[in-house]
Amino acid sequence: MKKIIIFGMMALLMSSCAKQITRYAQYPLMYEEKPLSIVVMPPINQTNHVEAKDFFYTTLYAPLCEKGYYVYSPMMTMEMFQSESAYDAELFIEGDLSQFRDVLGADAAMFTIVKSWKRNNVGGVLTVGVEYILRSTKTGETLYQREGLIKVDTSIGSGGGALGALTSLIATAVNTAMTDKVVAGRACSVYVLSDMPEGKYGLMYDKDQDQPAGEKYIKATVK
Repeated sequence: MKKIIIFGMMALLMSSCAKQITRYAQYPLMYEEKPLSIVVMPPINQTNHVEAKDFFYTTLYAPLCEKGYYVYSPMMTMEMFQSESAYDAELFIEGDLSQFRDVLGADAAMFTIVKSWKRNNVGGVLTVGVEYILRSTKTGETLYQREGLIKVDTSIGSGGGALGALTSLIATAVNTAMTDKVVAGRACSVYVLSDMPEGKYGLMYDKDQDQPAGEKYIKATVK
């Protein structure tokens, strides 16, 4: 995970050098509204992998907490969503979110759209493409939006020669097949959300306005 964070910071700095866009300039409403609490909505799954929705949902809690926000328990909110027929986030992504503010007290709702979820066992790569949209439950405005196509390299090197190449190929296939989808999902979230302004419980809360913001759409490979 440390490697993921380091790569994310490097990519953020490299992209910001070209345009020099600050976080305040790119996400002004985050600093104006100052959301403190976030409810994570069930992911919108556009892939053929049915399990991607549930797998990815469990990966969002920790990265948002690490950014300094109070995040409602996924287990608690999932039960509520299912009991209130709110499991399909498609119904709310452009709709009224005031009920989540009234019932939970949430300042914002994080929507995610899973656009790619592919596994290449032989090549040793897990590819996860996700769009993140944070909307205010008070105004309905989009506070933060970013998309990433992240490839998680699970390849394993081995010795030289034909035998070494074959051993590496087999080891890579096994490692990729066994790699938890949650690991890939969280890697994507950590990387893409790396330029999200920090919340009240973060060390840089209300102090990172001049920090560089990343590109709205990024591609990267992490290991």
